[in-house]
Amino acid sequence: MRYAQIISTGAYVPERVMTNAELEHLLGEQVGEWLVANVGIRERRIMADDQVTSDLAVNAARAALDKAGLTPADIDLLIVATDTPDYLSPGTSSVVQYKLGAQQAGTFDVNCACAAWVTGLDIAAKYLATDTAYTHILVIGAYGMTRYVDWTDKRTATLFADGAGAVLLRAGDKPGYLGAKLIADGSFHDYMGVFTGGTLQPTGGAGETPRQFVKFQKRFPPDTNNKAWPQLVRDLMAKINRPVSDIDKIYFTQLNLNTIRFVLNDLGLTLDQTHNIMDKWGYTGSACMPMALDDAIHQGKGPLSGELVVFVGSGGGAAFGAAAFEWV
Repeated sequence: MRYAQIISTGAYVPERVMTNAELEHLLGEQVGEWLVANVGIRERRIMADDQVTSDLAVNAARAALDKAGLTPADIDLLIVATDTPDYLSPGTSSVVQYKLGAQQAGTFDVNCACAAWVTGLDIAAKYLATDTAYTHILVIGAYGMTRYVDWTDKRTATLFADGAGAVLLRAGDKPGYLGAKLIADGSFHDYMGVFTGGTLQPTGGAGETPRQFVKFQKRFPPDTNNKAWPQLVRDLMAKINRPVSDIDKIYFTQLNLNTIRFVLNDLGLTLDQTHNIMDKWGYTGSACMPMALDDAIHQGKGPLSGELVVFVGSGGGAAFGAAAFEWV
């Protein structure tokens, strides 16, 4: 039997810090106190003018490789989870492969918004379990959403940030990956996103292309994740024949601290079984779960060998995913 094991992690945040006080100056109104109390964000990171999403991804990938004592030449497959690609086409994974120097690696992108990283994790685990041609796979979540933020729109300017997180998986002879559960509700496809650049509304052509912004076009029901996440976790645990009480560590999409608290309570878990980064790094979409995992490990609060670890993500579309691993 072959099992996918997470053997190292890496993360990268840009140097530029934007505090809530600076954001209040841009918006011309007080938002900092509300953000801390209701979302958990105190500051966020913004990538430099000369950086793009692939640069964030490469830095996170290098950190994961360094920790594992491997080189880019050891990577058999490179998956980039993002909905803020360098280009509409080709895939950002091709750019990352080139910049990283991982010439032996196959590549592809995954885009189901902020659920893309956990989806990519599920895909990678199944490659490793079923195909002996793959030994090491990098799964990178990368997010450059500030390039699409209208800094006068407090609904988006207060939330989004930039960053990247990566995990390196290898094929091993013991678990590892235990299973995953993916669900979606496409009726939310037009609620939030960057609604240009595709066949519905192409960009380019004569003249200067106007800048495009991420938008909340409709309001998600405020209890969307409160309802979806606990059921998703319960369904996943039933699938792998383990009780929810067996979970040792659980990492969520870093969208709202109050939602995380609610879901933990609903599942009978505690705040010390998770790790949150939105206070210092803002919301980093498809990158936030591997970033939270890496930060927990860096602080000595990460999973221990043999512990049951669950990842729970959600994103626009709407897409949801959860995956379970036994930590090696």
